[in-house]
Amino acid sequence: MIRVLVAEDQAAVRAALVMILRAEDDLEVVGEAADGEQAVRLALELRPDVVLMDIQMPRLDGVAATRQVVAAGAAQVLVLTTFDLDAYVWGALRAGAAGFLLKDLEAEALVDGVRTVARGDGMLAPSVTRRLISSFARPGAPDPVGPGALDGLTPKEREVLGCLGAGLSNAEIALRLRTAEATTKTHVSRILAKLGLRSRVQAAILAQELGVPVPAGGRPGG
Repeated sequence: MIRVLVAEDQAAVRAALVMILRAEDDLEVVGEAADGEQAVRLALELRPDVVLMDIQMPRLDGVAATRQVVAAGAAQVLVLTTFDLDAYVWGALRAGAAGFLLKDLEAEALVDGVRTVARGDGMLAPSVTRRLISSFARPGAPDPVGPGALDGLTPKEREVLGCLGAGLSNAEIALRLRTAEATTKTHVSRILAKLGLRSRVQAAILAQELGVPVPAGGRPGG
């Protein structure tokens, strides 16, 4: 059972999200928060698998709330956003959000997003991905890693990073590189640690910006 905390300040929207999630047999809504401070408090108290986090909330915005939840290791955070709010999306990415979805998404996409993030994979709406890549390319945009940071990655880790940039899940990476899924997860963890990143979403965006090649696959080993 995937345990979900829903953080959304608009009561009607929050009720709709809860209704969608509760209709699924494998999802359990364990709490609801109407502002960012309540979201952090409940996340620390309930330790859900996923926090579905609105960006614009009173008392504490979703970016700050995401940063606190991720820093505490309390849950994975799946952010609900509108694609034109670049500053908020960038802030949530830097804070370690595991995924971004648009508020006008279909119910099926919401459920798939929660499941994806819960199993440790990243989730990005395509339009959000395009905006994030553009933000990396703008002059003066923050750089999550220093020059030559990829030099510290092993050849296998570079392959995994390339797969992350292609949006592949752990299971898909394991299949492509002919490794165990557990080994893939270890590679991802090491990549994040070496690059000083907080989530695989950050790694995916970085891989796309730096043009890390996607391996063809088919080579055995781990």
